Amino acid sequence: MHADASSMLGRWHAPTGEQDRLRTAYLAHLERHADGVAKAGPPEHLTASCLVLSSDHRHVLLTHHRRAQEWFQFGGHLEQEDESLHGAATREAREESGIPSITPEPVIVQLHQHELGHGFGRCRAHLDVRFAALVDRTVAPSVSAESLDVAWWPVDDLPAGTRDELTELVRATRIALGI
Repeated sequence: MHADASSMLGRWHAPTGEQDRLRTAYLAHLERHADGVAKAGPPEHLTASCLVLSSDHRHVLLTHHRRAQEWFQFGGHLEQEDESLHGAATREAREESGIPSITPEPVIVQLHQHELGHGFGRCRAHLDVRFAALVDRTVAPSVSAESLDVAWWPVDDLPAGTRDELTELVRATRIALGI
């Protein structure tokens, strides 16, 4: 997993200076920490997530995270059985949405580093690598044990408190996927 993350981030052409700064920081983190992809590794570690857009690009499928009590894209910690960042994002999207057919595009759409509150144990920050998938909105999602709800939201009417970050993620996804 460490080698895959280093390779993928090393090849990625960041679309902005800020994204390139994060890419460089993620690579430096991986150089310093052989276990920088593991939840049991340093308090800051890589995670993988997936934004699920409807096929018509007008809605986004989000999870109301049980622990954080907020709406997010699907994602989380990398597991030992994950062979790649893309594989981890795929697993997380499928597990948390209940939609077994979700397959993210194999390109990074955005990097995002975020600090965590005290309710997340020893984890202090996630260095998230974000992917995206397109799904027919008629496919029914289901709620996982990690979520309070899973629901479609119009991209121009996202849940309060998430609009800035998710609006930027939707924009980055559209650019990365050419939609």
